[in-house]
Amino acid sequence: MIELRTPAEIEQFRPAGRFVAEVLRATAAAADVGVNLLDLDHLAHQMIKERGAESCYIDYHPSFGASPFGKVICTSVNDAVLHGLPHDYALRDGDLLSLDFAVSVDGWVCDSAVSVVVGTPREEDLRLIETTTRCLDAAIEVARAGNKVGDIGAAIASVAKPAGYSINTQFGGHGVGRTMHGDPHIPNDGRPGRGYPLRPGLVIAIEPWLLATTDRIYTDADGWTLKSADGSRGAHMEHTVAITDGDPIVLTARD
Repeated sequence: MIELRTPAEIEQFRPAGRFVAEVLRATAAAADVGVNLLDLDHLAHQMIKERGAESCYIDYHPSFGASPFGKVICTSVNDAVLHGLPHDYALRDGDLLSLDFAVSVDGWVCDSAVSVVVGTPREEDLRLIETTTRCLDAAIEVARAGNKVGDIGAAIASVAKPAGYSINTQFGGHGVGRTMHGDPHIPNDGRPGRGYPLRPGLVIAIEPWLLATTDRIYTDADGWTLKSADGSRGAHMEHTVAITDGDPIVLTARD
């Protein structure tokens, strides 16, 4: 069911958005050569505990997951792009790391993701992250009342495809509210003017993700981590956005 929020309710999302941004800033800053993915999860876990927030991941067990997730942040490295299950792995120089985090604060959920390079960057990784960031910016720009879900997907594709990247539409954005995943689904490709109409009060997570040389993925043996079919690297950017009568509100802005 698609729910529209009042302006007062949208204001109640803001503490969750600020906290999600804070955790992603902290974990991205801590992601250095030699740091273990489990240490990043522990840092996020401690911040959740201190804030009195509630993880959206630790007990999460959808149909595509092999078991409850069991951790509080997704850590996807190199050829992993989504749902990366933290495990005993020390980050190496040049790793491309995507962090995805969702949490409930006072009953309202926000969800966001960011990709960073650990240590010495590769030019192709920087280009991949920059393009994915531009995809998100373009999508947010058209997240306005009167447009439709297809306009968001088309905006993402209008950036990604000319840059030489293909798009997988199996996983994309989604409604956000009292729970992490709700309607409508927000594909990362689409036709302008098609799909569910964007109305004031709709709160959605927009999350373009790209792989360097493929749009095909598979699930790792851990039952969660989604990896590229050809071993190429991936980047993932996401913000929770509220549709209003005017400009969209980026609830998880990190600046």
